[in-house]
Amino acid sequence: MRTRHLLILCCVFLLSIGSRNGLIAQNAPRVSPDNDATSARKVAASTANDAASNASQSDPRIGPGDLLELKVFGAPELGGTLRVSGAGEITVPLIGAEKVAGLSPEQAQKNLEQRLVSGGFLRDPHVNILVKEFATQGISVLGEVARPGIYPLLGSPRLFDALSAAGGATNRAGKMIYISRREDPSAGSAILLSQDPRQSLAQNVFLQPGDTVMVSRAGIVYVSGDVRTPGGYVMNNDENLTVLQAIALAQGLNPTASTKNVRIIRRKEGKLQEIPVELKQIMTAKAPDISLENEDVLFVPNSASKSAARRSLESVVQVATGLAIYRR
Repeated sequence: MRTRHLLILCCVFLLSIGSRNGLIAQNAPRVSPDNDATSARKVAASTANDAASNASQSDPRIGPGDLLELKVFGAPELGGTLRVSGAGEITVPLIGAEKVAGLSPEQAQKNLEQRLVSGGFLRDPHVNILVKEFATQGISVLGEVARPGIYPLLGSPRLFDALSAAGGATNRAGKMIYISRREDPSAGSAILLSQDPRQSLAQNVFLQPGDTVMVSRAGIVYVSGDVRTPGGYVMNNDENLTVLQAIALAQGLNPTASTKNVRIIRRKEGKLQEIPVELKQIMTAKAPDISLENEDVLFVPNSASKSAARRSLESVVQVATGLAIYRR
């Protein structure tokens, strides 16, 4: 009798454990290969959409007055060359007016495809939009160029294309060029042009409609007085011009030049300062060479006339800057 009771208790205990495990199994979420595949497709689609969204934000935007070439695969009668109206719309056969201003070409293509499907005109349309001319998003070229202005460059313009359209750089142009984006000016870039042709080709970057190209102005040093070729000499952005280098650019001193009373005339806070230069000591390496700054005037007097040393600072500056020929 006691043995029978023990057997019954054991059976009840085992049945309770089995039923509890069964309930847990029923409540647990079921994972099937189909669910895994569906989840993977959703993640891939989400990633693709994010990538397309990020890419479209950096694409050029269509604006009023732009000239578009529309093509619909399998239905050439729906395509053609269209000009965006002042309201930012184009008129497409069967669809009618469609607003495209502010959109990238890819976004406008998708909108037209959806309109063709929703209207029951085509089942699986493929639309292509090419911007043939940006009327409102030309490239602005400013600074030290021959003809500053806005240039509607077609295709995929590069930096040198914009500089060429503006007539090239002036004699006062520096080596630094700044490029800013219309939509995000803080995301601009600075390019230091190299004299190496191979590096210059690598610096010929692509531009986008609406970009602004600013060519910097190089510093200049004036050499005046009894030198062979007085004039203004350009200081490139990566150069530090000294007194001896400036005299060398001016092709040296005349035989009648005096190494005494040589001076640098520098403008500081609206006032002219006179800095004496011991040229003879510098030329014999008994004194350090002096670095020049932008807009400095290096004046070398004539030994035959002491009156040159007594000239006023203002007259020296006027003569130096008035007769200067910018040289490199």
